[in-house]
Amino acid sequence: MRMLCASTLIGEFFVIGFAGLVAMKSDDLTNATVWTVCGIGMLLSVLLCGMLTRPGGVQLGWALQVALVASGFVIPVMFVLGLAFGALWWASVHYGRRIDEVKARWAAQAEAESPAGG
Repeated sequence: MRMLCASTLIGEFFVIGFAGLVAMKSDDLTNATVWTVCGIGMLLSVLLCGMLTRPGGVQLGWALQVALVASGFVIPVMFVLGLAFGALWWASVHYGRRIDEVKARWAAQAEAESPAGG
């Protein structure tokens, strides 16, 4: 699961950065505001890559997905991108857990089939 989720988060890192470039063109926002918010989002996406196996890591990932969708109120195309990444996040968590279960089953089977001496 960790690999799939981390890949999604790194993709979000880039999307958040590009969204910042688009948001800079807004007359309503200062560059400092844009890059503070985008910088925090980019930093969180990278930090979450290392927190995925810890308690609450996946839930924080969901919070980032909600924030990404909510950024659509500032940059409308982010509604679409946020929903797309939310779907990717769901798939990464769902299928990643299934893959982890299969790997664990294979490892247990290999352990059971191996001779006791090594």
